[in-house]
Amino acid sequence: MARQISIFLENKAGRLLHVTRTLGEAGINIRALSIADTSDFGILRIIVNDPEKAHTILKEAGFTVSETEVVAVQVPDTPGSLAGILEQMNEENLNIEYLYAFIGTNADNALVVFKVEDIARALEAFRKKGIKYMEESELYKL
Repeated sequence: MARQISIFLENKAGRLLHVTRTLGEAGINIRALSIADTSDFGILRIIVNDPEKAHTILKEAGFTVSETEVVAVQVPDTPGSLAGILEQMNEENLNIEYLYAFIGTNADNALVVFKVEDIARALEAFRKKGIKYMEESELYKL
């Protein structure tokens, strides 16, 4: 399990720059990010090395910020691996709200960040099925 920071952004030039500059100046390193947008606004989802500090800094800078529990699953970097993980999740009736992926420090695996309805049930299913996921402390050190 890990904490993801979500930031509400108006679709205006410079808003993403303002977030990244604010984090950078505070010494916070972005590990992964995803942006979902509409014509009027976007939601920036980030994994950072210090989510508590990031949340505080961004809120103080005037951003609308929230934290969400997510899980980063290690997926072998081979064709069909993600489908295999999704199949196992489907067998456990785990509903995926969204996901995004990035390559970690081990080129043999991708890391897929999942937002699921029930994180505790997902973690138990992953343990039962032998699906490797990263602990919060490991993820922030990438």
